Amino acid sequence: GHAAYDLCMVVDGYPPENSKAQTELLIESGGGPAANAAWLLARWGVAVALAGVIGEDDYGQRVATELRQGGVDCRLLEIRKGQATPVSFIMVNRANGSRTIINRKVATAALTLDHGKLAGLEPRLLLFDGHEPAASQEAMKAFPSAITVLDAGSLREGTQVLAPRVNYLACSERFAAQVTGEGDVYGNWQACLRRLRELNGNVIVVTLGERGVLFDDGRQQGRLAALPVKAFDTTAAGDIFHGAFAFALLRGMDLGGALRLAIVAAGLSVGRFGGRPSVPELAAALDLANETGVDLKRHD
Repeated sequence: GHAAYDLCMVVDGYPPENSKAQTELLIESGGGPAANAAWLLARWGVAVALAGVIGEDDYGQRVATELRQGGVDCRLLEIRKGQATPVSFIMVNRANGSRTIINRKVATAALTLDHGKLAGLEPRLLLFDGHEPAASQEAMKAFPSAITVLDAGSLREGTQVLAPRVNYLACSERFAAQVTGEGDVYGNWQACLRRLRELNGNVIVVTLGERGVLFDDGRQQGRLAALPVKAFDTTAAGDIFHGAFAFALLRGMDLGGALRLAIVAAGLSVGRFGGRPSVPELAAALDLANETGVDLKRHD
């Protein structure tokens, strides 16, 4: 999936058009949904490889260096000469923790997997973000026994193609609204989940930010609350949720345990500024998750 470089500035309020603003806090790091999830998994001791495309420019070098230093296997990370690496400019509102993102992503040819480089890789789980649907489908064919998870942030070609095929459709509220046409996903959550099951008949998870998550595994469905925290910066919270969810599935946790850990990890992350720098320590996330019960039989 997607790998980028993030430039995150914290401002006291969203600046009006044709104005100037000042900040003392600039946070630079790699970003992108798949790359951030891979970063978390590596930090949490999981052997993980990232398949994606970056450019052979200064930002691309920074992205690749950080990932390698973080323990991510980059054999499937393609560095293309003459291509611009995706860059995200992020403004974080100090007053409420909301973030506004402007992405620079140049249209490019789709990633194809180098099957020679797949030798020796035996992934137990494949996490997709929808940015590289062709390579994602190649990976599913190459590793048919792997658990598959889709981080569907919005409805586009890649997420539309992959959503019906994965074991776990873990999507955003925006994706759920786009697919179902439901204007109030949270208020009409049961109807929304029923419509999403027409798209994917396996496990559905919908992230709702500060309002928690929805779930439906075909046997039961419900709403689970977010971790009650003060949000300073929501950048990458969704990526961290998906990385922690994948970690939990690899650990053999049931859906309740996986959601609990993912909710806690995302909740801890919004208490820090920056995207990748906000990834919590595994021990802290596990300890708090063990203290935080999640009863999937609740239908509140």
